[in-house]
Amino acid sequence: MVRLEIEDGLAVVTIDRPHARNAISLETMDRLDEALDGATGASALVIKGAGDKAFVSGGDLKELAALRTEEDAAAMARRMRGVCDRIAAFPGPVLAALNGHALGGGAEVAVAADIRIAADDVKIGFNQVALEIMPAWGGAERLAALVGRSTALLLAGTGQILTAAEAERDGLVQRVVPRAEFEDAWRTVARKLAHRAAGEIKRVVSGASPEEAVAAFARLWVDDAHWAAADKVMNRPK
Repeated sequence: MVRLEIEDGLAVVTIDRPHARNAISLETMDRLDEALDGATGASALVIKGAGDKAFVSGGDLKELAALRTEEDAAAMARRMRGVCDRIAAFPGPVLAALNGHALGGGAEVAVAADIRIAADDVKIGFNQVALEIMPAWGGAERLAALVGRSTALLLAGTGQILTAAEAERDGLVQRVVPRAEFEDAWRTVARKLAHRAAGEIKRVVSGASPEEAVAAFARLWVDDAHWAAADKVMNRPK
């Protein structure tokens, strides 16, 4: 099951499969696509798992074990990579709220987001090598972009599982918060990101040209939202 909630420009997608520790099945891929369709127009997006044990525990091995040919394996990899590509390409900021462990394919879903916030008791690891396979959903490339080629090879090549603090140290996670504060923390950050300017900033930090950055600023400058905010500042009592 995948749930979508939208409020005040913030879309929250929750993977809710407690019996499988929020693992990704073929049907889950379809439901994620539908949720992303429904999130169109939102200013920011959050991806999270249900409960406090697992963000996403990877692919659903009980179901995916039926894939026994190279063709079937490649089709599955392309299918979920397409979902992760859609998450990464979402126009506004995307936050992965790591409510629980993010392992294997779960780590790949996490790095498809722009920002990761983790509860302090979670672990994250690209441990596909324990099954004698490798990341297939774009996670290896995205990991390298985050932490550098050498660290990415070390982490994915050995399957090392990091604590939240270690992941923050390596730049894989941007913020670690105590478990008791986790829900409020990710919601606070997500709400602050759910506005048009943050979407423009995402495009600029993702590699816009100087002229595109200037054009983005100019669009925001003439927008009514800017002048409404500016009027409040200019008319604020001394």
